[in-house]
Amino acid sequence: MASNSVERVREALLATGHGDTIQAFPEGTRSAADAARAVGCTVAQIVKSMVFRQGDMPVLVLTSGSNRVDRAKVSALLGAPVEPADGNWVRKATGFAIGGVAPVGHSVPVRVLIDEDLTALSPVWAAAGSPMHAFSTETATLQAITGGRVADVKEG
Repeated sequence: MASNSVERVREALLATGHGDTIQAFPEGTRSAADAARAVGCTVAQIVKSMVFRQGDMPVLVLTSGSNRVDRAKVSALLGAPVEPADGNWVRKATGFAIGGVAPVGHSVPVRVLIDEDLTALSPVWAAAGSPMHAFSTETATLQAITGGRVADVKEG
């Protein structure tokens, strides 16, 4: 049986008209490399959910599994500094534990930025509420269901 977090993601996906593409991966999807092995895709096709703090507001950066997020770029895009968020704050702010933070189904509204590198990949796989669940989607769909802004957010 899936956790409450996974069910929350499933409900959020269905509410947007997205199909239920959530799959369980008992071997785990905690890191991008783990997820790519489990799913059978490239690391780049894994959507890493990086949560930052902008004051008390969560900022979710959905980035390609092969990229690192440049905080300075994210801060510039949002017009104010962002700071790293620790695991306890992430859980309180989003309702998800690190390793299972999904693009949808958050406890509160979040600002979302999407790595432009994801637009060249199909499909992409994102966390679905637990470190053992992921769902497949397309980047354009991810943008539509999250209201996210596609931007250059990677280091380098």
